[in-house]
Amino acid sequence: MNIQFNVFFWFVSAMPIFVLVFLMMVLKWSAIKAAPLSLLITLITSFIVFKATPELILVESGKALWSAISIISVVITAILLYETSKEARAFEVLNRAFNSAAPNELIRILLIGVVFSSFLQGVTGFGVPILVTAPLLIGIGVKPIWAVVIPLIGHCWAGTFGTLALAWHALILQTDIASTATAAFYTSILLAILNLSAGFIIACFYGGNKAIKKGFAAIFLVSITQGFGQIVITQINPDLGVFIPSVLSAGVLLITSRLPIYREYWSIENSRVMYRESKNLKSNSANGMNIPQAFFPYIVMTLLTIIVLLVAPLNQLMGSISYGPYFPSTMSGLGAYNPEIQVYASIKPFTHASFFLSLSAIMGYFFYIQKGFIRKKSMQLILSRTIRKALPSSIAVLSLIGISRIMTGTGQTDILAYGVSSLFGEYYSGVSPFIGLVGAFITSSNMSSNILFGSFQYSLSNILNVESYLLLGAQTAGGSIGTSIAPSNIVLGATTAGILGKEGEILRIILPFVLVITSLFGIITLLLTMLS
Repeated sequence: MNIQFNVFFWFVSAMPIFVLVFLMMVLKWSAIKAAPLSLLITLITSFIVFKATPELILVESGKALWSAISIISVVITAILLYETSKEARAFEVLNRAFNSAAPNELIRILLIGVVFSSFLQGVTGFGVPILVTAPLLIGIGVKPIWAVVIPLIGHCWAGTFGTLALAWHALILQTDIASTATAAFYTSILLAILNLSAGFIIACFYGGNKAIKKGFAAIFLVSITQGFGQIVITQINPDLGVFIPSVLSAGVLLITSRLPIYREYWSIENSRVMYRESKNLKSNSANGMNIPQAFFPYIVMTLLTIIVLLVAPLNQLMGSISYGPYFPSTMSGLGAYNPEIQVYASIKPFTHASFFLSLSAIMGYFFYIQKGFIRKKSMQLILSRTIRKALPSSIAVLSLIGISRIMTGTGQTDILAYGVSSLFGEYYSGVSPFIGLVGAFITSSNMSSNILFGSFQYSLSNILNVESYLLLGAQTAGGSIGTSIAPSNIVLGATTAGILGKEGEILRIILPFVLVITSLFGIITLLLTMLS
């Protein structure tokens, strides 16, 4: 870090984040209002306090715009897929399918909010698990706010080794760690704890101790499959550390739902998570659509993603086309230096999540027209609803990424991390997961958090004479859970759930769980540091 650290700089650096959280959680502002104001504060403090030049702000804004395009394209195509299925009334059929597969209501919630969302994270990521599963949960009677909360918590364990381990590889590239297998093992243990905790907190939200007792066996079996499975698979191939366990967990949960304890209808009548009006639980679809037809766009999306990403020759061919813009080097008046970047965050359009989503939506549209489930010339209506829903969340996402890039380019992100490490000294390992958490909160990406702070954590491990795998594992585990409270991820879920403006309420529900689990990661890491 080129900027001399002091408490005043740390306070000013933290101000945009404090303001964002205060506006969303206390004043209950929507992200589309809170994020632009926080961005304005970031711009003002960057110019006045951190002596940012106009060129630096322009370059970092360009980086933010480019990064936002990658995310917004996923938002638009995911909403397009949702609106296509909605127009065909496929969610009514999917509702019946989930009811048939899992008579136990809690099992249905886990099937969609944990298992399916984790599977989607394994192969796509980029907010797709929330965008896709939120409306599915609403379809089985879950209230919209909880339909966003549940997958945010349920899939965050997959934030390191999901998307074919992009976040993991980003972390390793920042370091010279000798034993990546040991780091992967420790990381997987922390994530297994997160996985198990997520299942039980979702059951607690659904029905308190009664639901925990009823769902204990199912939650334990799914967590063993996903959590222990990830520990094993990451020692063989980290890229498949989420994908394989998630596939296996789907089979385990479906088999479990046929056990005597779960095969009969069961629900918590006064659950705060569920609507109980009959109109929300009953399906009156009479369009003749069967279950495979209702799942058709999602089957297409899954097959396309798996084939393109896992078949190496095809992946190389389709991934050969990429583009990332050039950005010149910049330096602030206080010495925060950003090197020249020849190709910034290159996008491979034919292996990008938006490509699979858009193809799935288009193929689903023509399939439903052929089967008579969608009226011809209804695409204009679908596109209109898609744009109307995507525009507010796109503005919020762009503002949030703008905050991230400007803070990073002016050195404020490094100041935040350096301040924490200076405060805690030799006990720093106990708070190291919070660095990953803050990084993911700021950037809405564990991968970006690992890029920002991976080398920082590695350098501190050498300075403090701590095993590097401990701090690196804590970094990315904290980043994984941090994605569950990242404002832009919350915005994505709120968009397809139809509750834009409720982001602060969602954040208030999830934050206590996040802080407790991250603190647990810190305690475990600190104890192991003291014992090593």
